[in-house]
Amino acid sequence: MKTKPTAPWQILDDAEVYSAPPWIKVHRQQIRLPNGRIVGYHQIVLPDYAIIAAQTADGKFVVERQYKHGIGTVSLFLPGGVIDHGEKPQQAAKRELLEETGYKADGWREIGVYVSNSNYGCGRAHVFISRNARKITEPNSGDLEDMEIVLLDAPSLLRAVRSGKFMSLSSVAAALCALNHRS
Repeated sequence: MKTKPTAPWQILDDAEVYSAPPWIKVHRQQIRLPNGRIVGYHQIVLPDYAIIAAQTADGKFVVERQYKHGIGTVSLFLPGGVIDHGEKPQQAAKRELLEETGYKADGWREIGVYVSNSNYGCGRAHVFISRNARKITEPNSGDLEDMEIVLLDAPSLLRAVRSGKFMSLSSVAAALCALNHRS
């Protein structure tokens, strides 16, 4: 079977149709496909973010249980948040872990950068693992959500993922990546 080489699409027009900085922008584009066909397209621009699989010295993962209005339910999540303008992803990861959980960790390693929706963009997730997480202060995220910090060992984390207790694909992917990268 012979395959055609792929080519990028050509943007003929790009108009921002909605903006709520720094959280979201929506663009309506007119695109020329490689075969010459012209189509309308929408692109969603969300900020990049860091997500953290932090393990304590005894091997437990720091997990948050909280309500998220976007999904309308309480779920488990790994800590994470938006990378501020001019901030390096690892700096954001360390800041978010401390703000959201009150934990500080060592041995930071970025284990991947992923987009959550390849059709529309939607920001990149920078996935980090860290070791020797320890609580040094009370959480102070300034977020709207109340949260409970839960410590899960690796088998419990995997069971929580498999049983649907994590509703966020980014948390599921980060948890599975972290379980795969454990030393």
